[in-house]
Amino acid sequence: MPNTGIVKYHVKLKFEVDGLVEKADIIGAIFGQTEGLLGPEMNLNELQKVSKVGRIEVNVDSKSNMAKGDALIPMSTDISTAALIAAAIESIDKVGPFQAKFSLVGIDDIRAIKKKIIVDRAKKIVQDWATKTISEGEEMLRDVYDASKPGKLTTFGNAQLACGTGVFDSSFIILVEGRADVINLLRAGFDNAIAIEGAKIDESVTKLTTGKKVVAFLDGDRAADLILKELQGLVKIDKVLRAPSGKEVEECTPLEIADILKDALESREEQPGSPHQYVKSERKQQKHDAREAEYRHADHDDSAKQLIQNRPEILTTVRDVFPQINETLEAIVLDESMKTLLKIPVSEIIKKLDSAEGGKLLVMDGIVTQRLIDAADKAGIEFIVGHRTGDLKKSSDINVMTFSQIGISN
Repeated sequence: MPNTGIVKYHVKLKFEVDGLVEKADIIGAIFGQTEGLLGPEMNLNELQKVSKVGRIEVNVDSKSNMAKGDALIPMSTDISTAALIAAAIESIDKVGPFQAKFSLVGIDDIRAIKKKIIVDRAKKIVQDWATKTISEGEEMLRDVYDASKPGKLTTFGNAQLACGTGVFDSSFIILVEGRADVINLLRAGFDNAIAIEGAKIDESVTKLTTGKKVVAFLDGDRAADLILKELQGLVKIDKVLRAPSGKEVEECTPLEIADILKDALESREEQPGSPHQYVKSERKQQKHDAREAEYRHADHDDSAKQLIQNRPEILTTVRDVFPQINETLEAIVLDESMKTLLKIPVSEIIKKLDSAEGGKLLVMDGIVTQRLIDAADKAGIEFIVGHRTGDLKKSSDINVMTFSQIGISN
């Protein structure tokens, strides 16, 4: 293509010649046969001298005793002059001794083309700028979001104890009873909690807490007293905190958790026994806890086996529902036909069970407590499945099971 630095128009023509000719023959015919047609000021040679016409480009394809091709004439004249030159070239009827026909393909306004190129480039510049700006904005929003979103749930040690990712590099460790408690603390913004998973404390907890400040944050029931006694024999605890009486850590709201842990955050050096602790001196329940453990592992296992045998649709439904509520601290209430009636946070179950009229099956990501059983009994619930059971003081017609007892999780 010619240099289009000063070009306004491209005059495009095509030609056919009844003989074999070369590029020089075509250019010679264009200059020779248009000379004098439009006056001396319109001669192509003169126009080239004053840079009104650029170098003429010609392409020739010769075969079968014929030649075809195209010509492009760059011009910086006005459109009228460009049209006159095009008409003059169309009047050429011979190239050398051979008959020829020239015809105009079109006149391109190079300025319009340049404008389009400029506009398209400007659009691309604006798009790139906007994309970069949006990306920077999204990155800023992501940074803000990351600062407020909960940490991630993971596991620690050979016992695969549930914990937040913060326990690995934090100098402040919160010991809680179960996995659901860890998840609830993550939602409240605390990623440095680890579950001890029962009264028998795994030795990995001792190793993790060595040299660190340790807060025990336990449920507000009697069963937690035995756990605390076991803990104090294995781990140096700097502060003991408890959920409100009759309430479990997993049932606490984020505001309640932040309020309970406030003292620990403000003064981590304070030793157990301070007046700010939510500790109840009810630690003489060993027989009760032994009876509770026996109830969990014997009666519940029998119920689970009977459920699987007599009500297979219950097991199928629980398997389907489990992925929906696992690690969400939510619960689902279903009716006799296994249709979902209600999906709510675990902390709101007791308040809202009455609104699930006709509910028969409750599947929850949490601990089945006596308070929950009492409320479920009044609401007509027949089956409850959760991760584990709490301090169950009295029997009920409700079938209470854990996911592990019916073979859904470990």
